[in-house]
Amino acid sequence: MTRGGEQLTVPPADFASYYGRPVLKPPVWKYDIAGYLFTGGLAAGGALIGAGAQLTGRPGLRMVGRWTALGGVAASTYLLVHDLGRPTRFHHMLRVAKVTSPMSVGTWILAAFGPLAGVAAVAELAPLLPQHGVLGLARRIAPPIGTVAGLAAAATAPALATYTGVLLADTAVPSWHDAYPSLPFVFAGSALAAASGVGLIAAPAAETAPLRRLALAAAAIELGGGHRLERQGLTSEPYTHGRSGRLVKAGRALLAVGVATALVSRRSRVLSAISGAALVASSVATRFGVFEAGRVSARDPKYTVVPQRERLAEKQSATRL
Repeated sequence: MTRGGEQLTVPPADFASYYGRPVLKPPVWKYDIAGYLFTGGLAAGGALIGAGAQLTGRPGLRMVGRWTALGGVAASTYLLVHDLGRPTRFHHMLRVAKVTSPMSVGTWILAAFGPLAGVAAVAELAPLLPQHGVLGLARRIAPPIGTVAGLAAAATAPALATYTGVLLADTAVPSWHDAYPSLPFVFAGSALAAASGVGLIAAPAAETAPLRRLALAAAAIELGGGHRLERQGLTSEPYTHGRSGRLVKAGRALLAVGVATALVSRRSRVLSAISGAALVASSVATRFGVFEAGRVSARDPKYTVVPQRERLAEKQSATRL
């Protein structure tokens, strides 16, 4: 509104900072955490594949799945401890169990999964032991112990694969927080895709048929969650633009290549290896893309201020009615 050329209303403020400070404090996490997101999902997917192979009589695939689970959880634990700065901080997190804290719950999931995955993987070494004496006894009892440990690890694997999505969504970072219905599904699909990829690379070709179906299912889960991820309003923008958007798109493209190649690979070791590499790379790109998208949304105040204004306007409109 104007009177005699004079503007009487104050234009909407364009918030770039709060008295020189960021509107929202960016996450202090480094890229160690992006790697932690990937390796934790890889471990969970490996445990599920190992258990499935155990139940269906595929010893080669079972061994690959179990060692993938152990390698993934070992790398995941290292990256988490490295980001924390001191190993004692991880230990201190185990002093309490707080069910309302995704970080506390996730720490306990990791602590429970790790030893189980370790026992299951080490049991694969039983055939290398002598057949007589004390080591012969260990050779006989290791397989059933490994079976129990492998199945128990698989029981905790879904929580390990998805809790990091809940953890990110529990923060105030706009692009993570608004994606709370989608991130667990994206991470679950990504975990299965990565572990399927390792299996296609390392397992005997005659035992990899279930991995092709699993890769297809993983793609459906991940793409379904990703579809919702990119339709959550303004805060979905970092998933489609900039460096983070390019990473997410690369993850999708690699996922499509990996699944398509897996479906036609049959018993071709070369095609299986190409498919597996694409699936693993897809998971890496997706995790790093999601991580970077959150950092972008925290740095730009519009992703915090604009949605807040919209919610306030909707509330005021509802009050008037």
